[in-house]
Parts: sequence; C-alpha cells; structure tokens
Amino acid sequence: MRTHLPPVLRHHLTALRMLLVFTVITGIAYPLLVTGISQAALSHQANGSLLKTNGTPVASSLIGQDFSLPKRNPQDETETPRPDPKWFQPRPSAGGYDPTVSGASNLGPNNTGLIKTVKERRAAVAAFDGVQPASVPADAVTASGSGLDPAISPAYAYQQVDRVAKARHLAPGKVRALVARHVQGRVLGFLGQERVNVVELNHDLARPA
Repeated sequence: MRTHLPPVLRHHLTALRMLLVFTVITGIAYPLLVTGISQAALSHQANGSLLKTNGTPVASSLIGQDFSLPKRNPQDETETPRPDPKWFQPRPSAGGYDPTVSGASNLGPNNTGLIKTVKERRAAVAAFDGVQPASVPADAVTASGSGLDPAISPAYAYQQVDRVAKARHLAPGKVRALVARHVQGRVLGFLGQERVNVVELNHDLARPA
C-alpha cells in the first residue's frame, strides 16, 4: 500500500537525499580524488615543497627565511639582527618572514620614513657586501608585498658571491657557478622576472662539497 506523504515532508526528504548525495561527492569522493592525484603526480608541491637535510625537514622553498647571526643577548628583544656573512641574504621582510603575520609595511614610495629606511638599508648592504651603494639592487632594500617571498634578483645574488666565498673559504668561481645553477627564468617565458630562490640556494650551499 503506497503511503501519500504531505508535500512539505516529501520536499524535505528530497532535500535530505540531495544533501547526502552531494556530501558523498564533494565532501568525500572529490577530496580523495584530488589528494590522490596530487600525491601521485605532485607530491613535493602538495606536501609544502619542503627542503630536507638528512631526512629532516628544515624549510619550505615557498617561504623566505632569516639568515642572521644569533643574538649577543637572547633576552634583549630590541637587539637588531646581524646578517650572517656565510649565507646569501634575502630581501627585507616587514614581518620577519613569520607566516602568521604575512604582509607589507603599507608605506608608499613618497613616505619619508620609508625613504629614510631604504637609504639606511642601501648603505648597510653596500658595506656588508663590499660594493658601492649605487650598485645595490632595489630588492636588497625593499620588502615584498607578502613579506614571505623567498626570491631575490640574480643581480643581488651575484653581488653577494664574493662575501659568501670569503666567509666560507671557497673559490668565488665555485660560488658563482652555484648561483648560476639557481637562476630561474620568467614563468612561461614572459611572466615576472628572472629570480633566485635564496632558500634553495642556501640549502645547496650548506651541503657537503
């Protein structure tokens, strides 16, 4: 005997069935399919593009890092970090490369405070790398929009070669060749600029010769 349900109840049952069907499709089947494809074809990217040393994750090639010397006084929160001459230095970061505070300074190009900061950074970078201030690339003194960009320009990477080679007692030619291997071209041949991932570069620099 067929039971005639009220229209309102039939509509609710239909909606419930649709909810269950789409929950299975979009909430279970689709995520499993995408996860399976990504793990099979792009496992490195899907797992965070991690860089490992002796099997232990030490960084992500997608997020810049700070390569500074340890503080003289670990308890002093106002102490300015000192760049480590043994490493290629990244561009400045408004948030100290902290992924939880990603962002820029939001200061415009005519802001007097930013202009002063850029001049100070240019002088410091020039002295650190032993070059003339006029030759310091723009990315060495300005932060990215995210504050997490791991890329620097090839010009800034090559500028640091002599300083890194001297600090590590390596031949400059060997360090320059390492930089050359890490120069990445424009995306699809025309998007963006040539770049060097400083995190990947330093990771390879730390490997035993």
